[in-house]
Amino acid sequence: MNGHEHHHHHEHGHDHVSHASEHALLWGLILTLGFAAVEATGGWISGSLALLSDAAHMLSDATALGLAALAARFARLPPSPRHSYGLVRAEVLSALFNGVFMLLVIAGIVWHAVARLRDPTPVDGGLVIAIAAAGMLVNVLIIWVLHRGEQNLNVRGAMIHVIGDLLGSVAALIAGLVIHFTGWMPIDPLLSFLICALILFSCLRLLRDVVHVIMEGVPAHLELPTVGKAMAGVPGVREVHDLHIWTLSSGRNVLSAHVVIEDMRHWETILEAMRRLLHDRFGLEHVTLQPEPAVRANRIHPM
Repeated sequence: MNGHEHHHHHEHGHDHVSHASEHALLWGLILTLGFAAVEATGGWISGSLALLSDAAHMLSDATALGLAALAARFARLPPSPRHSYGLVRAEVLSALFNGVFMLLVIAGIVWHAVARLRDPTPVDGGLVIAIAAAGMLVNVLIIWVLHRGEQNLNVRGAMIHVIGDLLGSVAALIAGLVIHFTGWMPIDPLLSFLICALILFSCLRLLRDVVHVIMEGVPAHLELPTVGKAMAGVPGVREVHDLHIWTLSSGRNVLSAHVVIEDMRHWETILEAMRRLLHDRFGLEHVTLQPEPAVRANRIHPM
């Protein structure tokens, strides 16, 4: 048999969880926009940088969630002559944008916090406490909604924004309590620095994962030599070469390889055994395999 064999499951289950992700992101967007308005008003009235920063952060979250929901919708579109894999990588691009956007938000908060340390401003601690406590509850609700969707890079990117909001609400609550009971104003910008550091750590991890996908790196849970050795161990296989494994989008890993076999007449049996191995042991469902007779591949070095 000449040519290659291509195998790919189009699962309704994946479409279902992708739709669940989109639904969760839309609900998160609605809740985030609503409370951003509340925090902005409360921050302006109370004079709290922590609340105003968190309101700006929530507004950026709304942008992130809207973009993530749009990306989830694009990712469910079928393949086309122009995009043979569909637009599944829209989720990865959304996560990249959200990560970079979050870095800009962090920079803005740090800049305002430095200015506030140099020139402290009176803050209404009681109002800050009330709004920050409500903000914590809203953010916990949004995180719960997002957690029910598919945990892909796109949702992770949106989740980092919301977790940053939750931490911002905690910081605002602590700042409000300290200011209300002690009158010490520097606590407001100082806690903003701490929260920015925590958000930055998660943001950099997300960007690392996104860049790895864009660079078509081997998925973190798989090792190329291990997969190649397992494939070469299928009865009738002489060796495996030109093995590549990469990620289309979260949860969609792809493999392609050339398989040198002893007898081309047994290719169908070998192909089925290899499909089953790759699916059951490594979770790979989108597989493209090129069979080669051993006599043609003597010059190829095994992996």
